[in-house]
Amino acid sequence: MRDESGSAIVEFLLVSVLLVALTAGIVQLALALHVRNTLADAAAEGARHASLVGQTDQDGVRRTRDLIRVAVGMGDEADVVARREVWQGAPTVTVMVTAPLPLLGFFGPPSGLRVVGRAPIEVLAGQR
Repeated sequence: MRDESGSAIVEFLLVSVLLVALTAGIVQLALALHVRNTLADAAAEGARHASLVGQTDQDGVRRTRDLIRVAVGMGDEADVVARREVWQGAPTVTVMVTAPLPLLGFFGPPSGLRVVGRAPIEVLAGQR
């Protein structure tokens, strides 16, 4: 019969490494989804802000950057572009955000994540 003393320590170490790697992967996936959803919400809010009467595309870009900076702290790394266009037959403001996709903490490929927010342009009564 073989002596099995010390094998519990090795088994614990092997299982712990797998559990830690699995947990870290799940946490990283949750972070990536959180950043994506936050950027999408900021783009939509920036588009809504820019679509109001008296606001410009740059106001929407500024609003989007502010929201990204407050929520995830990457306002300077994100590239934010706003433009007016016709989408599905209606005049809209489109805000596109391109940001790093967080693969290792908040670090990742610089243009790995792209989200778009749209809002119909507000028109005063009597104007068309």
